[in-house]
Amino acid sequence: MQTIQKRKSFLGKLIVPAMASAVLAYFVVSAKTGQYGSEAKVAFSRQLAVRNAVYSELLAKRDALERRVRAMKDGTLERDMIDENARRALNVARDDEIVILR
Repeated sequence: MQTIQKRKSFLGKLIVPAMASAVLAYFVVSAKTGQYGSEAKVAFSRQLAVRNAVYSELLAKRDALERRVRAMKDGTLERDMIDENARRALNVARDDEIVILR
């Protein structure tokens, strides 16, 4: 009875570590540059700062509008406020008036 012996190749021992290191490299690159990686975190923080600035501007505008509405709602409408709102809405001024736009 004859047996055929195979010699184990050197490359056969490297297949599993090579595949494992390729998978590990994929996850490392993904953690660095992926959609939720460390570089994306910096971009998200910049975007958050910009949106917080826009949000604070909108809050200031809202407060100003709420103050104007409260001034008109309290039952004692001033003639100046009514006149100012009508002129602004209709875009009208008299010849002897000076209009200062802010």
